[in-house]
Amino acid sequence: MHNETAVLAATNAAIVDDFLRTREYSMILATPLSDEDCGAQSMPDASPVKWHLAHTSWFFETFILESYEPDFAPFHPAFRVLFNSYYEGVGDKHPRPQRGMLTRPSLAEIRAYRANIDLRMQALLLSDVCDDNCLRLLELGMQHEQQHQELILTDIKHLLSLNPLKPAYLPRALQAMPVQTELEWNTFDAGVVEIGYRDGGFCFDNELPSHRQFVEAFAIGSRLISNIEYLMFVEQGGYENPAHWLSAGWDWRSSNHIMHPLYWQRQDDGAWREFTLHGMLPLDPHAAVLHLSYYEADAFARWAGGRLPTEAEWEHAAGELGNEGRQFFGTAWQWTSSSYAPYPGYAIPEGAVGEYNGKFMVNQYVLRGSSGATPLGHSRTSYRNFFPATACWQYSGIRLARSL
Repeated sequence: MHNETAVLAATNAAIVDDFLRTREYSMILATPLSDEDCGAQSMPDASPVKWHLAHTSWFFETFILESYEPDFAPFHPAFRVLFNSYYEGVGDKHPRPQRGMLTRPSLAEIRAYRANIDLRMQALLLSDVCDDNCLRLLELGMQHEQQHQELILTDIKHLLSLNPLKPAYLPRALQAMPVQTELEWNTFDAGVVEIGYRDGGFCFDNELPSHRQFVEAFAIGSRLISNIEYLMFVEQGGYENPAHWLSAGWDWRSSNHIMHPLYWQRQDDGAWREFTLHGMLPLDPHAAVLHLSYYEADAFARWAGGRLPTEAEWEHAAGELGNEGRQFFGTAWQWTSSSYAPYPGYAIPEGAVGEYNGKFMVNQYVLRGSSGATPLGHSRTSYRNFFPATACWQYSGIRLARSL
């Protein structure tokens, strides 16, 4: 019995360590920012950093502490509405486009909120109250916070890009310039492939169930499309020729006067620069092109004589080829031509957490892989990211495919 108690204590301590490390990383991401940086909202699709820090705490308070903590009392009753994102089952929520108007509570109060939730969660996890369902919600909450860690970086990048000073989030670290390898084509025969999550451990519900799918013979690019390759599309009039564009994409491009990727800027001398988290820098010709909408990715693919891969093709290729030098993971999310829809046999989980993925399965496209902003350990072959076709403030890029 003593050994069992010791094992349980060690297990609980490890769970607490994982939880606290996840929580600490969010605060590390906010460290270079001022209070003013953390409170501003650059557009309706982005959220203030302060809101991200509060919402991820709200998740643990609402879905775990409220159900499992003895004598639960909310940190602040108003936070239930202020920091609810989209959970109709929880109740009212503050309008998403108005999150930047929440000058109160202050960032200091949000820090206190996080500290309070961390202490209470730690006490709960070290007790015998947290059952298997509680631990499943804990894992979901930590994965959810990792998603918001990436959003903190993408949202603050968009915010800083609108500042005429073009300020850097962090000074640029010295790093080796990427070397562009020749684009090669990896070919795959037609056949039945299995996609979806089928390993042990955590996955999101939209990765289930694993299932078989037939794919025709195809080829997929050995790496992502680079800035210099995309620049050829720009300078050869790719944004001015409707033949390359879907009708809705052409309307979006025209109404928003878009002539190049989101963070590119052409100088008076004709040289191109790009806004990064390190400020405005010369466009690196051999780095992967980033921050493209689905429409832009699709238009480039047509111009280049290829197409975007389906998510089944992407997952099959990534599983067979791995990531060594191929940029499947860690550089850019890669648009696929697959609409975001449920897999055959998918069932939405019960309760409010069932709103996490299922209700968004319409009018969006799937992206695969992970980006340089994705936290370590938060990527896998079956991961399904999804955004509307116009979204370009995420680290999204292009991997070409061809039918054989």
